[in-house]
Amino acid sequence: MVGAVLTQNTAWTNVEKAIANLIEANALAPDIIVDTHPKRLASWLKPSGYFNIKAKRLKNYCRWYLQQGEYETLDQLPTDELRASLLSVNGVGPETADDILLYAFNRPVFIIDAYTRRLFKRLGHIDGDEHYESLREFFQQGLSREKDIVQLFNEYHALIVIHAKDYCKTKPRCEDCCLQKECDFKTE
Repeated sequence: MVGAVLTQNTAWTNVEKAIANLIEANALAPDIIVDTHPKRLASWLKPSGYFNIKAKRLKNYCRWYLQQGEYETLDQLPTDELRASLLSVNGVGPETADDILLYAFNRPVFIIDAYTRRLFKRLGHIDGDEHYESLREFFQQGLSREKDIVQLFNEYHALIVIHAKDYCKTKPRCEDCCLQKECDFKTE
């Protein structure tokens, strides 16, 4: 859940460094994060970028998390109710909420991130400027026939991220891409 907040506008490798700082300081716990001075928390989060903003957002999230009764209580909520509650937290948007729902609470929601938009726009399946909720619904309907949908969404999202990081970068490596025959985007 901490990673979902910290990964906003940064690479996961930088988030890992920030989480390592929290672990090293024995501060990877919601009550400690809430009680830590914002400047100290920001110093631990520095590798994740936008560390002052993220310190505030992480404090907001942890305060909410504690007030709601933590994981066991939150896990009892229906997915739509839990998602709405997550979205009420200042600094938690749809992508962060869905990240928490899928990876922390094992809920069947599909995450729409920059990688998903880039890859599927280049493949010609989307325009790329669709509203987050309409894209999420598009993916969830298309994939919802599977039995273990949470595992499928988890793996599918991970594969999209890996492919986008390795091949479908901002400056793509089309010549090495296994999807080049299906792709509308070609580099010269």
